[in-house]
Amino acid sequence: MRWRRVAVRGPSMSPTLHDGDVVIVRFGALVQVGDVVLVRWAARPGQLSVKRAARPAGAGWWVVGDNPFGSTDSRRLGPAEVLAVVRWRLWPEPRRIGPR
Repeated sequence: MRWRRVAVRGPSMSPTLHDGDVVIVRFGALVQVGDVVLVRWAARPGQLSVKRAARPAGAGWWVVGDNPFGSTDSRRLGPAEVLAVVRWRLWPEPRRIGPR
């Protein structure tokens, strides 16, 4: 398994994460409902997003932002491919991220 830093952009995960937060993600981790995850969309090649895993959906996952008024997610784009699970917020202050 490998780890990577990812910068969060936009308001979709507020109040859990904010624009400019830096998180550590773990590739190859087991995904559970409630995890904050890094995903990509078939409908938007090249775009990566940080969302919350809501449920398995066929070959992918149904994912949503914590801020329903500021999130483009599975409600609009359909299932997403989960690439990694967010484990820690590194910046602005370190803290563990996990299921609600």
